[in-house]
Amino acid sequence: MKPVDRDWERNAISLVEADANRSADTHLLPFPLPPSWGVDLYLKDESSHPTGSLKHRLARSLFLYALCNGWIGPDTPIVEASSGSTAVSEAYFARMLGCEFIAVMPASTSPEKISLIEFQGGKCHLVDDSTTVVATARTLAAELRGHFMDQFTYAERATDWRGNNNIAESIYAQLSLERHPIPAWVVVGAGTGGTSATIGRYARYRRFDTRLCVVDPEGSAFWPAYQNQDWNLSTGRGSRIEGIGRPRVEPSFQPAVVDRMVQVPDAGSLAAMRAGSAVLGRRVGGSTGTNLWGAFGLISEMRAQGVRGSVVTLICDGGERYADTYYSDDWVAAQGLELAAPAAMISDFLSTGIWAGAA
Repeated sequence: MKPVDRDWERNAISLVEADANRSADTHLLPFPLPPSWGVDLYLKDESSHPTGSLKHRLARSLFLYALCNGWIGPDTPIVEASSGSTAVSEAYFARMLGCEFIAVMPASTSPEKISLIEFQGGKCHLVDDSTTVVATARTLAAELRGHFMDQFTYAERATDWRGNNNIAESIYAQLSLERHPIPAWVVVGAGTGGTSATIGRYARYRRFDTRLCVVDPEGSAFWPAYQNQDWNLSTGRGSRIEGIGRPRVEPSFQPAVVDRMVQVPDAGSLAAMRAGSAVLGRRVGGSTGTNLWGAFGLISEMRAQGVRGSVVTLICDGGERYADTYYSDDWVAAQGLELAAPAAMISDFLSTGIWAGAA
């Protein structure tokens, strides 16, 4: 591999660091619950990043990691296997550095997702067989003498989990003046597994009593693999909830830092997404609904046990991207999903604090 010009590299790292410096930290929003419950729920609003999702943090870390490893130079094409928020965020940083960016994705990817990537200056390479996306991305990067970003391998190691303004450090700092500053639980989903690895490691490093719950949607391999302790398990399907869930266990997922996993039905994710949007007065995405479903179950459990404390989860992205899918009753019906029962379950919880399902 040809050595990267150090002056270009220093400038590139400065540009990526400047993006973080000029961006205010994301808000930690309280989700209104009766104070008498003794349990507070907070949502870390990752939709306020410049590219609109939690994946902005991941993309920034991946670029810094690649730059500091000497993998990216001024003419290096950047290739990623992604049809969603990761590709949008990586396209943003690639354009910042003047590098070509190509997202490899299934041919079935919606025009709306493609347009978001292209808006940030990226190109989209479509493949007919969705199971070949990663292999195609790796091959394409080699043919172009470029760099395959490989989010599913490097997500857990690209972020400094000990601190350095990562999402975990930010959450604890923002909770410091609250009545329960050390959360009993943090609830997140897993796509690459990088966020859960960062939060789980940080809590252990700082010797906090916080436990980590990973929520997993239908069709994903993470939950059944965790239940069976079989990390080679594959579902072959993946997830309808964008941004989380995978058909196989990815290298960045670190199950040893996870204290509990909860499988969330897709109808539950969408019902919680809609209920959460109504409470917050703004639309959130489907993975946020998955997070809320898991958080509601844990809060009910804490109340039943007489435990007071706080629970933190994430707004992963905004709901504007899903107007024609998750927020479309026609799309939901076409998927064979019935939201009435889970919506009633959520309504009962918000009124009584009692959760009919098991956390």
